Amino acid sequence: MPPTDMTTPPAAPAGAPAEAVTPLMRGIAVLRRLTKADGALSPSELERATGLARSTVDRVTATLARMGYVRLDGRDAVLTPRVMQLGNAYLAALRLPGLLGGHADALADALDESVSLAVSDRDGIRFLHQATRRRAMSLSFRIGDLLPAERTAPGPLFAAGWSEAEWARWRERRAADPEHRDFPAVPPYDAARAATDGAPFEERARQAREQGWALDDQLIEPGLVALAVPVHAPDGSVVCAASVVSHTSRHSAASLHDTLLPRLRETVAAMEEELRRAQDAPPEPGLAPPPPLAAWTAASKQELGREFIESLARGLTVLTAFGTGRAELTLSAVAEATGLARATARRALITLEHLGYVASEGRAFRLTPRVLALGYPALSRTTLPQIAGPHLAALAARVHDSASLAVLAGDDIQYTARVATSRVMSVNLTIGTRLPAYATAMGRVALAGLSPAERSARLARTELRPLTPRTVTRAADLAALLDQVADQGYALVEDELEEGLRSIAVPVHNGAGDVVAAVNVAMHTVRRTAAECVTDILPELRTTVAGIEADLHIAGRFTRIPTA
Repeated sequence: MPPTDMTTPPAAPAGAPAEAVTPLMRGIAVLRRLTKADGALSPSELERATGLARSTVDRVTATLARMGYVRLDGRDAVLTPRVMQLGNAYLAALRLPGLLGGHADALADALDESVSLAVSDRDGIRFLHQATRRRAMSLSFRIGDLLPAERTAPGPLFAAGWSEAEWARWRERRAADPEHRDFPAVPPYDAARAATDGAPFEERARQAREQGWALDDQLIEPGLVALAVPVHAPDGSVVCAASVVSHTSRHSAASLHDTLLPRLRETVAAMEEELRRAQDAPPEPGLAPPPPLAAWTAASKQELGREFIESLARGLTVLTAFGTGRAELTLSAVAEATGLARATARRALITLEHLGYVASEGRAFRLTPRVLALGYPALSRTTLPQIAGPHLAALAARVHDSASLAVLAGDDIQYTARVATSRVMSVNLTIGTRLPAYATAMGRVALAGLSPAERSARLARTELRPLTPRTVTRAADLAALLDQVADQGYALVEDELEEGLRSIAVPVHNGAGDVVAAVNVAMHTVRRTAAECVTDILPELRTTVAGIEADLHIAGRFTRIPTA
């Protein structure tokens, strides 16, 4: 039987250190392939893409599913928001999105152009923050996307500090992939352009070193122009690049530089001051490290048997040992944070360093930007309806009634996700349907989540029309009901929107504690009594929303999650 821990590993693949953890390497290969495929592949597709045996693919995906990083949906393995824990660990340890993201957002608002923050990842760049403008032609890059340095504005800024060994590595990569087929985030180069871009990039890097800014004049694709300026740490090193991205319908590369460089430099100066203040401030308290793995892995192994690969679960958990207040960790600190034996943690770190996800200096280890390649690009633009969908499907399957997600839209609620059940008599609504908030359970949950002042203002301007004989139409009565909903955490409405319709709903909160949506179960009144809705359905609703909120908080830690 193959080993299930890190003490008696199979032989490491060719080129890997002797102590490398092969199951961890295989698991990361699966996550990378799923990410490149935009989040979903069948087992047979994973088998072809990774070169792994089908039995190995099945064991890896079963382990990742147990960790909550993938969902086995029919024939496909699908990445879930929980896998973003890995990238979040890197972003939290780096601190740049939290410190500088607000400045980037403010600049995007002021210029009405997209603004990005990017870091160097070997001979490429990787985005870690995006403030995009919604236009017909807008920036489509995602957090975690990797771009070839030579086709970007930030690239020359980073290349300006490369050593000769780093230039040699870039030339080797360019020779092996002149058309950039290994960079799925950008359109491939045509052969003629690929043959001539080497010397200009080296010249652009020299110019960037001298002038302190760089331009991308339609290098990624026709019509896209960008201007970038380096952001320096207090020690003078370049920690990231801030760039403004526009379209030739609004700016040429020259006018982008002439018009926006002073404003971009002003924002970068504010960013650098933010970094100086952060350096002088007391250390931030770190988030709690991951819980010790021993009990969890033992329970998982007992439940799944041979299908659960402990060494994969342990190795990925090493990445989550890093985070806020834990940017650099020694081997002992990693072992303590994860509850792993030192030898096990050491072998995981050796493997992760070999793969490029961890770097070491002396006795300290830190995460690299490559961690963002593990699921982040595929999920960084996920929406609340996409997050909620699988949870609603599971809820509907358990209670055998329709489940929906809705958001407040003016004085209405708007359905944004829904899983219906097949019944002769069922609630017939579709995504996009709008209903008056005051007469629905989800609407009352959403209204109850507003501040008292905003709630009163909405009631004052809303025409409370009777939709059935039981619709509450007195503002004072509705206000009292909303106070009750706020206190009890759910709303139950029957026969007010439509006779014979009963609905029970609970709120969905974002990471800041604000109500951003509601989830309900709706049914005909003959299906259950009101009391049965509270005793039987309400616990199921709350369990479902707890899962949605957990995913939402992970996905929304460093990204904006649209609610519709």
